[in-house]
Amino acid sequence: MPTVLWYALGVVIFAVGLIVSIAWHEAGHLTFAKLFGVRVTQYMVGFGKTIWSRRLGDTEYGVKAIPLGGYIRMIGMVPPAPDGRARFNTTAASPLGIARQIREQTRAGDRALVTDADEGRQFYQLHPFKRIVVMVAGPAQNLIFAVVLFAIALMAVGIPAVTTTIHDVSACIVPVAPSGQEQRTTCVPGDPATPAAQAGLQPGDRVTAVNGAPIDTWSQFQSVIADSGGRTIRLTYVRAGDSHTVDVPIVATERPKYDANGNPIGAAVIGFLGVSPDQEYVRQGVGAAFVQTGNFIVTASKAVARIPQRIPAVWDAIVHPSQNDPNRPMGIIGAGRIGGEILAQPMPVKAKIVWVLNLLAGFNMSLFLLNLLPLLPLDGGHVLGAVIDWVRRGWAKIRRRSRPREFDVAALMPVAYVVVLLFIGLSLLTAVADIVNPVRLIG
Repeated sequence: MPTVLWYALGVVIFAVGLIVSIAWHEAGHLTFAKLFGVRVTQYMVGFGKTIWSRRLGDTEYGVKAIPLGGYIRMIGMVPPAPDGRARFNTTAASPLGIARQIREQTRAGDRALVTDADEGRQFYQLHPFKRIVVMVAGPAQNLIFAVVLFAIALMAVGIPAVTTTIHDVSACIVPVAPSGQEQRTTCVPGDPATPAAQAGLQPGDRVTAVNGAPIDTWSQFQSVIADSGGRTIRLTYVRAGDSHTVDVPIVATERPKYDANGNPIGAAVIGFLGVSPDQEYVRQGVGAAFVQTGNFIVTASKAVARIPQRIPAVWDAIVHPSQNDPNRPMGIIGAGRIGGEILAQPMPVKAKIVWVLNLLAGFNMSLFLLNLLPLLPLDGGHVLGAVIDWVRRGWAKIRRRSRPREFDVAALMPVAYVVVLLFIGLSLLTAVADIVNPVRLIG
């Protein structure tokens, strides 16, 4: 398949995975809301204009034009005012006035959908524990999805393990490019043949010993070759089931050195043979899958926690094209491009599958962690309101007081406006950076 088609397929797979992840998230909220008897009027994937919908019972199920989120609409998210009336402040000139205006506008918009038949079916009337379950169910769906994807990558496909089998034999020794010049990767007339090519080594040959000493890992083999520059080694390998031995003069030559990100950082004179290793995918057991999934969750949690301190790197990527931290936050555009680059790379199909599964798992893990932040309009903000309500009820019970009114979650809405503006700003910033100076998988 042409590279451009692989790239397009990667973008499409990520886009479909994004939509499925959102739908799966909202299905968690919907399932438990209906289980607890809350009237749900809408289940929508996307925002903007509705392009398809169907009503089943109380709920309208649909898809909207902009697939960058989703929602369910539950009746009675906000409790009524103590006197049953909204309290608007038409002057709202002070910060407190503005906050009160936001709170009461939120209440009015929410309560306008409530009818007499909804008594006992409103979200705020649920026990705080049930409210927490409804709101946590969405992020929990993303956690489940991430764990399943990661387990498939580990248990069905496996993790790559470098073997002592030769994958490729270089035809020539390409000299290291002078500082500041691009490294050449193809042979030109005059380039000397590699020792591996001269010795007749072929892809598929499995190295078993050097100078009679067994070779168990590729890193062990690399170390022996690097230390053998200018000397002849006796190499033992297996081809088509038969063992062969050949004397190979190892060349001492200048080779590029790379940092952890694969960027050239100079050169060093080492022994050079001219072969690269093959990989095989080793399936993991349930125990190993659980351990590595736990490590994955910890890594993702740390990455989310570091988002605020890495925001300056997003700005630097925009204003300084030469600076682009590969660990900076990315938006949906950047993640989609990475999905395309993954499939466009000349790597085995299994490697592409593992990369895509891990990318989608990481996206769902981010949805899980971000949505649990105790801030409205995120799910964690509603969880915070329910926890406050539960604590107040418990404290009143200890003091043998009457049960207090439900916590007014609308009081948190002024903070929600600030959070929404911050998220919009960060989304726009990452979108610009992902377009003008994207993080690239290779190079």
